[in-house]
Amino acid sequence: MSEAEKNGMNEVSTDSYDIHVDHAYSDDDIQVLDGLEAVRKRPGMYIASTSAKGLHHLVWEIVDNGIDEAMAGYADTVKVTVDKDNIITVEDNGRGMPTGVNEKTGKSTIETIFTVLHAGGKFGGGAYKVSGGLHGVGASVVNALSEWLEVTVFHEGKAYFVRFENGGHATEALKIIGDCDPARHGSLIRFKADPAIFTETTIYDHDVLRDRLRQLAFLNKGIRLEFLDEREEDENRRFHSFYYEGGLKEYVKYLNRHRTVIHPDVIYCEGHEQGIEAEVAVQYNDGYQANVYTFCNNINTAEGGTHLEGFNAALNRIINKYAREKGFLKEKDDNLTTDDCKEGITAVISAKHPDPQYEGQTKTKLGNSEVRKIVSDIFGAQLERFLLENPDQAKSIIEKAALASQARMAAKKAREITRRKSALEVSSLPGKLADCSSKDRTISEIYIVEGDSAGGSAKQGRDSHFQAILPLRGKILNVEKARQARAFENAEIRSMITAFGCGVLDEVDLSRLRYHKIVIMTDADVDGAHIRTLLLTFFYRYLRPIIEQGYVYIAQPPLYKIQKGQAVRYAYTDHQLEVIKSEMGSGLGIQRYKGLGEMNPEQLWETTMDPKNRTLIRVTIDDAEAADMNFSMLMGEEVEPRKNFIIENANFVQNLDI
Repeated sequence: MSEAEKNGMNEVSTDSYDIHVDHAYSDDDIQVLDGLEAVRKRPGMYIASTSAKGLHHLVWEIVDNGIDEAMAGYADTVKVTVDKDNIITVEDNGRGMPTGVNEKTGKSTIETIFTVLHAGGKFGGGAYKVSGGLHGVGASVVNALSEWLEVTVFHEGKAYFVRFENGGHATEALKIIGDCDPARHGSLIRFKADPAIFTETTIYDHDVLRDRLRQLAFLNKGIRLEFLDEREEDENRRFHSFYYEGGLKEYVKYLNRHRTVIHPDVIYCEGHEQGIEAEVAVQYNDGYQANVYTFCNNINTAEGGTHLEGFNAALNRIINKYAREKGFLKEKDDNLTTDDCKEGITAVISAKHPDPQYEGQTKTKLGNSEVRKIVSDIFGAQLERFLLENPDQAKSIIEKAALASQARMAAKKAREITRRKSALEVSSLPGKLADCSSKDRTISEIYIVEGDSAGGSAKQGRDSHFQAILPLRGKILNVEKARQARAFENAEIRSMITAFGCGVLDEVDLSRLRYHKIVIMTDADVDGAHIRTLLLTFFYRYLRPIIEQGYVYIAQPPLYKIQKGQAVRYAYTDHQLEVIKSEMGSGLGIQRYKGLGEMNPEQLWETTMDPKNRTLIRVTIDDAEAADMNFSMLMGEEVEPRKNFIIENANFVQNLDI
């Protein structure tokens, strides 16, 4: 970055304030987007993005319609197929969409469903008691964003068909294309995502589809979800059938499969009040993290909401009541906190509501106030019964919470050390931090560097205006295996918490985060990969919002330096090395970098730190459940799952440092 760029960062160009008066604002300037044009014009308003996440969202919208049929009691199977051309087929054995004419539009009801926004059976007409696709825009949005879409409905011995193209327009009216078995009924939707909309990718991720369908099967006991991926040659991956009669009970067992549980039985509760269903499953493991997943009408409410509040209230109330009645807590003892009661818990909470209200457009937090009491009542009564009927298992749970309480008090003392006295006191920053001079957090970066040698090169090679360097000594503590008190006593962890300045755990305040790029820069070897994993584990468990908001990056230092005379090039992969070798010819000097410390400051800047040349990988959490299980498996106490993971993925290793 040049000095001119640095000095001009806070300047405002006067060009942005030019006022143009040569164009009148008239009636002709008002655009009216007809039908599905608005969806194609602004797809992000309907499916969040046109990235891979949005692409998969198309599948979920159609699958949700089949699940809604099943939840209403009219279907028991939903099938999803991906063919070799990434065309999706979703079929359910429900009632089949109505095939008559809709009196309001004058078109067939099926054409209306797929071409008119907010047209569907989910607005209180009685077709669906509970629905995930509440707003009735799913089918029409998928149609609008597809290159083409076909609907086949099997109803009363007839097969009805209609095809849509060119932005969701029917090529002809709904027609009967033949007879079918009178016992066959349901809907089949086949579509191809439009590459003009999904410019990033139109290739579906096998694992994303499989894992979400498995989750839907857990959330809807007694419903079968089948997944066929015709792109897969491996028969073990090609076809999956998910069916769980135990529902959430089996879900919790699945989530805990790589953990050591402290009581054998899953605590399972279900009930309904005021037409609202609540289902909860709980089992404790010997870990220190709380893993609680909440859903409403199959939608993952990642931010929780009133069903989580009701669960927390009941858990705290019943465990404290039982602990006092059975003498685990004496009269002078303080109550166990909710966090104490949740240490090591794996829980899934699912609510089914006929009229759910979500906070925000993303449906990530349930807002219905009545759900709080309903979940609290249902879960509280059945949890209390379980504890009374299973005293040995109850004892394990209470003792776990009591130990968590003791550790919390120790962690509180250790945590105080990490808090900065004042943002104005430079002495509160860690001594080995080479801070940047900029106070603009949006451009400020901090490199977490492995070792003093690499730290020295990074400090000399950086742009000190916006780049800070924090060298770490050796490998940090594996927080997956340690209680909070030990983590807060660790010098390297304390240095990071203090440098970032945003707090940890439930106190994270991103408005106080001092750097909007936190870059992990480690050696390109096994030790470097281990340190990187330890850092990511710490960030995920203690500073998860910084990952969720996209502030964490991984630097990509080169693996090779290739030199021929005065010409120098760098290769970041073995494939890139071969390409460069073929381009530069013979007589090359090739150096394989084992560590960052082997590069001088100029090389480190040029290859890894210069924004004009560097490559940074942004760390994201697309699936919190999968991320949590992977951290537990790879960094936890259980050896066997980790061993199996290594065996299964050994063939994918590209750069092995021996």
